[in-house]
Amino acid sequence: MNATELKTIEKLNQPTILPGAVKINVKIDVNEEEVKLPEAPKAEKKAEKVEKKAVKKAEKKVEKKEETIPQNEEIPQEAELELVNDNENEEEEESEFDFSNLNKLQLVELLEETVQEQDIAKIKDKVVAIKSNFLRLNKEDRDREMEQFILDGGDKDSYEHKDDPLEVRFKAAFDIYKVNKDKYKEELERQKNDNLKQKLEIIDELKALIYSEETLKKTYDDFRDLQERWKAIGQVPANEVSNIWNTYHFLIEKFYDKVKINRELRDLDLKKNLEAKIELCEKAELLLLEKSQTKAFKLLQKYHDEWKEIGPVPQEKKDEIWDRFKSATDKVNQIRREHYAKLEEEQKANYEAKEAICVKMEEIVNEPVNSINGYQKKSNEVNELFKVWKSIGPVPKKQSDEIWNRFKGSMNTFFDAKKEFFNKLKMQQMENYNKKVQICVEVENLADSTEWKKTTDRIKQLQEEWKTIGPVPKRHSEKIWKRFRTACDTFFNNKAAHFSGIKGEEDANLKAKQELIERIKAYELKADRNENMEAIRGFQREWMAIGHVPMKYKDSLQNEYRSLIDGLFDKMRANDNELTTNEYRSMISGLKEDPDSRDKVRRERMNLQGKIQKLRDEIITLENNIGFFANSRQSELLKLEYEKKIAKLKNDVKVLEAKVKILNEQ
Repeated sequence: MNATELKTIEKLNQPTILPGAVKINVKIDVNEEEVKLPEAPKAEKKAEKVEKKAVKKAEKKVEKKEETIPQNEEIPQEAELELVNDNENEEEEESEFDFSNLNKLQLVELLEETVQEQDIAKIKDKVVAIKSNFLRLNKEDRDREMEQFILDGGDKDSYEHKDDPLEVRFKAAFDIYKVNKDKYKEELERQKNDNLKQKLEIIDELKALIYSEETLKKTYDDFRDLQERWKAIGQVPANEVSNIWNTYHFLIEKFYDKVKINRELRDLDLKKNLEAKIELCEKAELLLLEKSQTKAFKLLQKYHDEWKEIGPVPQEKKDEIWDRFKSATDKVNQIRREHYAKLEEEQKANYEAKEAICVKMEEIVNEPVNSINGYQKKSNEVNELFKVWKSIGPVPKKQSDEIWNRFKGSMNTFFDAKKEFFNKLKMQQMENYNKKVQICVEVENLADSTEWKKTTDRIKQLQEEWKTIGPVPKRHSEKIWKRFRTACDTFFNNKAAHFSGIKGEEDANLKAKQELIERIKAYELKADRNENMEAIRGFQREWMAIGHVPMKYKDSLQNEYRSLIDGLFDKMRANDNELTTNEYRSMISGLKEDPDSRDKVRRERMNLQGKIQKLRDEIITLENNIGFFANSRQSELLKLEYEKKIAKLKNDVKVLEAKVKILNEQ
């Protein structure tokens, strides 16, 4: 054996240690005189001689040029780090599925249908999109439910949410998905372990191949078969990836060193690797046109994994092909970075908008309020701000909780103050109610008294005292007033009956009033409003001119008469704005002859003032809302509509104020 052959064999016996690889010593036992080969037929021996000659020729070229195949053609560390860093945005990736237009029922039905698929990898992204949209809609429903609970006077700490049927169905369907997902993970892990076992077997076969004494053609075919089998095997456990990959490539390089594959076969192998990498470059370049950043990023990761598995290319093409692949990778990553930069800018603008709303909310909270109307006005403003808040998109994740807690804290402060105010108001109204109950009890005790002068003075005194007491809870207001009025009427009716005179006159009066009622029923309104007013005033004067009627008919007749007169006025007053000032003055003048005119004028004045205040509050709310409109054509049109509505409301206020002025003149 010559010196060149010995030197080559010694080089093969030197162990090579790659980063993360298992140390494996591969030795070829060689007789100092010759390499022992098994006996073969003459034709095979002749082929082997030719093969040995080719091997020796290749060995000399390797020794002369000191060419070696790269043992590890890995992806540069910078590219791998960039992919890993980009993966931090995975939670914020947009989904390939858009279910934003579906309601909760549709989402639940879609989920129930989707989870029937056993292949978790096929439905994973779809389930995530369904879940995200359902939770968003469900959160909005729960927020509205809590908001209504608080507006109704409930305490936010005592609020409890109960799952509705759709939530129950959603959880049941999602549980099916989680069970299938766990089974899928177990099966995937089992498959990875099986893959690891298969790859370890290939490594053992590759070790045996290095020691093989078969012909070069047979050895190379077996080697290519092992490579194809290796590529066909799927993923292995993550903690074994680096170790087994480095060991595999270490043995491949040892195989090349051992057999010194001839240049033609080697070039063919390198050419196939080059073609495979060119194809990967083309695929990576197509990702520049992909609209979904999620899909592009996942495919790019897949292409990088495939690149690592392909193997070396011709030395003169190595840098060129890598630069092309790296250039496509850099461009995809740049598009991805620009995409997230744009999202970041939008979220920053949303944060600034929500911060402005927080400032406005804090101003509302800090303004003192001491009236029911004031709190109603502020509640409307708070609700409008909340609607604007919900219309603004997401903010940067790291600031999301902070800005929401600020806004929510201000809302809670406002509603807590409102609740405390109304609690105190309720206590005061209950005190007023108790005072009025005491007055009712006293008047009821006096209702049957025959000490006409003394009792009359006392009841009038109690009536004046009643007026000085403030409002009572709304649910008791009408009831307590009727009780008081009934007690007063009972006494005064008894008194009137006592002094009414002859019964025959009462019967005649009864007949006269009944006839008048029939005439009122038969009266048809004319086109001339003044004529109608004159007819109604005539009915009122005639009614007042008729004396007392028997007590048992008094209330029913009076109620029927008042209902008919009010009905005529209601027909004439279809719309407050259609009633002119002069006509309204005429109507009010007609009430002078009514014994209850003072009470009716007072109630009418309170009713008008209430309407005026409500209209003014609505005007203020609309004027405040105009300030939230952005500068755009659409917002200008909406602003114009608001201004028209405000002008109409102001006109209505003027009409009502004119009517109040007429009442004040009475």
